[in-house]
Amino acid sequence: MDNSNRLYDILHVGRATIDFYSNEVGAPFVDIKSFAAYVGGSPTNICVGARRLGLKTALLTALGADPVGDFILNFLQQEGIETRFINRKPGHRTGATVLGIEPPDKFPMVYYRENCADIQLSIDDVLAAPIAASRLLQFAGTNLSKEPSRSATLFAVELARRAGTEVVLDMDFRPDQWHDPRAFGVAIRSVLPLVDIAIGTEDEINAAMLVDTSQMRLTHSQVSDTRVGGDIENAIQALVSLGAKALLQKRGEAGVRIHLAQANGPIEQIDAPGFPVEIYNILGAGDAFAAGFLCGYVKGWDWYRSARLGNACGAIVVTQHGCANFMPTFAEVMAFVEARGGL
Repeated sequence: MDNSNRLYDILHVGRATIDFYSNEVGAPFVDIKSFAAYVGGSPTNICVGARRLGLKTALLTALGADPVGDFILNFLQQEGIETRFINRKPGHRTGATVLGIEPPDKFPMVYYRENCADIQLSIDDVLAAPIAASRLLQFAGTNLSKEPSRSATLFAVELARRAGTEVVLDMDFRPDQWHDPRAFGVAIRSVLPLVDIAIGTEDEINAAMLVDTSQMRLTHSQVSDTRVGGDIENAIQALVSLGAKALLQKRGEAGVRIHLAQANGPIEQIDAPGFPVEIYNILGAGDAFAAGFLCGYVKGWDWYRSARLGNACGAIVVTQHGCANFMPTFAEVMAFVEARGGL
């Protein structure tokens, strides 16, 4: 089914938050004196990044009827993102995240998502969304952590499949958002047969596919520096066998390894190397990658070039203080890659 003439390039589904990033870079969390306020939440970050790269993007999420929701909505409107499908949920609060920055490898995060508005995303909200008018539907694994967002997201994916809208999953494993980290794997495996492209780190792929996750008692402060264990090659094979045509394995500074399903034969692998930069803040780099990759994919670029564009976006964002507010434009990222040998 040809969907190239649809109104939106991507409909992004999932959380939208206010993010507070420490201004005292390098300071232990207990010594932080002030924070900068930005817009965050994985699908929202990707949406902003894709929009800055020139795609027509829409966001399906929910915000509280509160000033924080106003803050986020104002930013998104200024970015030119379609916000008509963002619903306000009186009685529920817009989510927040507080982040420390201690490069090169310590980035503590605290989530405030009790009574969170975006988890209240409903099936009615989905019915009002432009799924059939979008070329891609992109959602995050955290959407599936609680109801009613879980059912709403699964319903959105079902509608996308019927409409010929390709489905992109960013695994987005946040252990402390699940009542049991093993439930993450159950949820991801249940939706994978309906997914066209899955994106995840090695830890996220393992968490999605492991059956015995007795060692996965992770908290938000541990997830960035703790391996969940397991055989990554077996996990990749199992994930791809569930139906996705492509799995993009994010590998940090090494770039991305693309795993492509083959009708008859072993999985094809394509390595897209990264762009070495000095790391300032890794938070949001994966979302920047997804935005860049999806931009290339929508433009009809091949897997390698699309992933390289994603890697370049991620490399730019790791040199910045925040995520959504610092996503590059297409001109900026092309100037970055041209100075480093091109895509």
